[in-house]
Amino acid sequence: MSKDKKNEGRSWAIKITFLTFGLSMAFNVISETLVGNAGLVGALFVLVAIIAIGIICDMVGTAVTTEGVAPFNAMAANKVKGARKAVDLVSKASQVSNICNDVIGDICGIISGATVAIIIVKIAGIYNLSETFVISIILNGVVAALTVGGKALGKHIAMANSTEIVRKAAVFVELFSFKRRSEK
Repeated sequence: MSKDKKNEGRSWAIKITFLTFGLSMAFNVISETLVGNAGLVGALFVLVAIIAIGIICDMVGTAVTTEGVAPFNAMAANKVKGARKAVDLVSKASQVSNICNDVIGDICGIISGATVAIIIVKIAGIYNLSETFVISIILNGVVAALTVGGKALGKHIAMANSTEIVRKAAVFVELFSFKRRSEK
């Protein structure tokens, strides 16, 4: 491996470490605030949303690594919305996959565990329970099953529909792209 490739890899690792730290704190503040201020049903809704975000991001990461640039080059020539950004995403598939599958996916996994803990405390308070061992095991099992099962199904869907998933992800990313806005 060349020295430039090694430095590029180290540079990416440092950047992604700091990005993960920042995103983790932001996600945690948002989820803790939402779950802390919500009732039991609201907290469960937030938990499902966290799981869904992890699954959707995993799908995008899988689709980006599955897809090639050719369909998006053709779409870009026809001025299809999101096609240029899709070329960028597919061209940087390793980094996009790392962010979607590892960073966001892992953060969602960790935060869903913390959310389960808060929900268990809420259940204990509502039902005046002194022992929550069984509830904890069941709820953590359900969250793990939904996460892993959802990601397994999501990978299958992503591989079968990679072009459309990457294009939709590209349109979504364009909504938050500062560079794109300043060009207009």
